[in-house]
Amino acid sequence: MNWRIKSLDDSLALAEKRGLHRTLGGFQLMMLGVGAVIGTGIFVLTAEAAQKAGPGMMLSFVIAGFVCAVTALCYAELSSMVPVSGSAYTYSYSVLGEVVAWVVGWALILEYAVAASAVSVGWSNYFIPLVERSFDVDIPVFLSRGYYSGGPGGLINLPAVCIALLVTWLLLIGTRESARVNAVLVSIKIIALTIFIVLSVPVMQMDNFEPFAPLGFGGISAAAASIFFAYVGFDAVSTAAEETKNPQRNLPIGLIGSLVICTIFYLLVAAGAIGSIGAQPVLDAAGAGLAPGSREMGEVCAQAVNSGALACSDEPLAHVLRQLGWERVSRLIGLAAFLALPSVILMMLFGQTRIFFAMSRDRLLPDVLSDIHPKYKTPHVVTLITGTFVTAAAAFFPVGKLADISNSGTLFAFFTVALGVMALRKSDPDRTRHFRTPFVGVVGPLALLGCAYLFVSLSLYTQLLFVGWTVFGLIIYRFYGYRRSPYASVREQ
Repeated sequence: MNWRIKSLDDSLALAEKRGLHRTLGGFQLMMLGVGAVIGTGIFVLTAEAAQKAGPGMMLSFVIAGFVCAVTALCYAELSSMVPVSGSAYTYSYSVLGEVVAWVVGWALILEYAVAASAVSVGWSNYFIPLVERSFDVDIPVFLSRGYYSGGPGGLINLPAVCIALLVTWLLLIGTRESARVNAVLVSIKIIALTIFIVLSVPVMQMDNFEPFAPLGFGGISAAAASIFFAYVGFDAVSTAAEETKNPQRNLPIGLIGSLVICTIFYLLVAAGAIGSIGAQPVLDAAGAGLAPGSREMGEVCAQAVNSGALACSDEPLAHVLRQLGWERVSRLIGLAAFLALPSVILMMLFGQTRIFFAMSRDRLLPDVLSDIHPKYKTPHVVTLITGTFVTAAAAFFPVGKLADISNSGTLFAFFTVALGVMALRKSDPDRTRHFRTPFVGVVGPLALLGCAYLFVSLSLYTQLLFVGWTVFGLIIYRFYGYRRSPYASVREQ
């Protein structure tokens, strides 16, 4: 294995030689961040969090948001110092070595590509009933459900294929054009969540917050590990570093600004959902909490007495408004989710292509992946390849436990970023830092502990899957990337 460290100066010089076109400003970066963050997590996972933690999911949002906040401060320092594509992968290469960088880049596939496929399927789940109700038609099961979805008659999820291909095309024609479309979709999401807050928060009742933690702190921790998916994506801002004007100023604005906006919305939405109709978990006969998505929970939720439970809803925000008597507005919330989810797919695909672009430029992946389109100035080859794989996964596989799988890769990347900031303060203390992580001796360790805490709160199945994925990636590195690396014959002194 090769532990050679690629210097920050080498990363910057390579970006200047084979770089991307800089078109994005601070506001666009914030909108890209908000577009990546607000999506499936808040529109769907609120119900799962209610089942795991009850009203205590308020604390789950705070825990997940805090871990992301301290990590964002670390990201801001590194991204302003190294404004090139690659995000955590590039930072790890420059601080912790090639092996760690490869593992980080490989783990980020779980964050970006898997999440993009999952959200494509989630979008399809909104699209199909919307079309069927609006036009009084029945879409055949073999065209609306993937072959491996577990249900009978499924062949290909055609709507998921279409949305994944559409977003791939948007990324192909240009970053600025993608950002403009994203800004429109972000506006729709913000308006929808604002309407929800205005209608639900004023009718909150404090009795609905009791008992606050019916399943104990373990339930709050488990919910925080799932809710973390609701914040995933803000780091995608850093993958746009090489396409950002004045990155030393605009990257910290985009990273921290998008996270602040999303956290405020999340806490207000959670408070409105809990306080207006309650969020107690569904229990079995013995008084224990049921696993979200399990057959047992489905059977209990089918009973009339539990029909109004937040934890039993597939569309929790629309469900809350229906319970409050806002039937028409609830439909608009569902429509907004349908319109807004493509922005999440866009940012997940955007982040993945930029990671692959950076790894190719370092020769750990084939050189053709870093080719730039002569007209659109985008990495068109890697965009097409990534879009194809994301489309294929969305066509045949269900959402399932993809959110937790995505979280595992994200948490590992976040961990290495926090470690990298602390290491670089020791190894290169005199380098100019346009943004400095405040109280790095406290913020850095908090980020490390927070990421580790959320990772161990994931299911054992997810943890083992991440280990297996990492081992598979190291095998590929050993027999391909290691041999092609410019530093293959060099060992760290």
